[in-house]
Amino acid sequence: MRRLRVTARSFHYDVVVGQGAWRALRRLPPYSSVFVLTERKLWNRWGKAFVRQSGLTSGPPLFVPAGEQSKSLPMVEDVASRLLKQGADRRTLLVAFGGGVVGDLGGFVASTYMRGIDCVQVPTTVVAQVDSAIGGKTGVNVGTMKNLVGTFYPPRLVLADPIVLGSLGWRTFRSGLYEVVKHAILDGPGFFHLLEARIGSLRPGQGAALESILARAAQVKVEVVSRDEREAGLRRVLNLGHTFGHALEEATAYRRFLHGEAVGWGLLAVTRLAELLGVLKPAEAGQIARMVRQVGPLPPIRDLAASRVLALLPQDKKAVGGRIHWVLPQRIGKVKIVNDVPLQLAATALREVQRGPDPSVRG
Repeated sequence: MRRLRVTARSFHYDVVVGQGAWRALRRLPPYSSVFVLTERKLWNRWGKAFVRQSGLTSGPPLFVPAGEQSKSLPMVEDVASRLLKQGADRRTLLVAFGGGVVGDLGGFVASTYMRGIDCVQVPTTVVAQVDSAIGGKTGVNVGTMKNLVGTFYPPRLVLADPIVLGSLGWRTFRSGLYEVVKHAILDGPGFFHLLEARIGSLRPGQGAALESILARAAQVKVEVVSRDEREAGLRRVLNLGHTFGHALEEATAYRRFLHGEAVGWGLLAVTRLAELLGVLKPAEAGQIARMVRQVGPLPPIRDLAASRVLALLPQDKKAVGGRIHWVLPQRIGKVKIVNDVPLQLAATALREVQRGPDPSVRG
């Protein structure tokens, strides 16, 4: 089990990764009440084990439907109303037990209920364990714009036990691995080559084998967040692959891709873009592309109009004044942020990836 420490200027907390991580809740101070926000199917599978290991005495779980539809302002109001009816006050602890949707929703509710109550993130997907549960970014969707309304609100703890990944479907598990690949590109050759050697053999039920990989990936996020808590500059590097990825998600109305899958395509496209710009050597571009494809099949994109995807790029939340902040790999372990990339070159990169070897088909 690994204990990582987020040490930003205005907050600090532990990220515990490994089997038995849920036991860390036993060391928290007492609260007037504790509530768990989760999904019914997930709680039916893991709730008893979580309660037993955490030692929590909580009220009835607050269930929300699975899927992005739960990340909405009406759902925030619904959860807050249920908390109030069950006696939650300013000394209540809210535990977000789930993947990215539950984590984002739970964090936002905690940050706004009675102007802020404590929250613990208990991520149950790969994406959440290595990325979204760490850093205090919360948010809900408005219309088709993801996370348009949100806050920066650090949790008291993040507890990532890989045992819970054993119930993930293969596609959902793989989706998270694309984010792990992103972290390996940011970290450098050591982690990249370690992941390169193991990625083809990783499986959802391998708790012990996954622990070191998940902890290494989470450490990347911890280090970036500790140095840039509110995305003022450095934290933008975590958007590697996300500019194309978010546009692909929106172009398909968020129905074709899991988030990590869109990031996988985004990594392929931005790697090709960096190569076209001359900032990334072809040999390393090839290494990155092979790693992404090694994760497994991706939903197809050959049928998408590149013009539609490109039109959505300036609408990304991280664009300022319509100018896109591209995160480009310069080499494995180093990226640069630029905002003067010609859209025509981005179009070329996307079209070449669309026409290239198709990761949606196993070779």
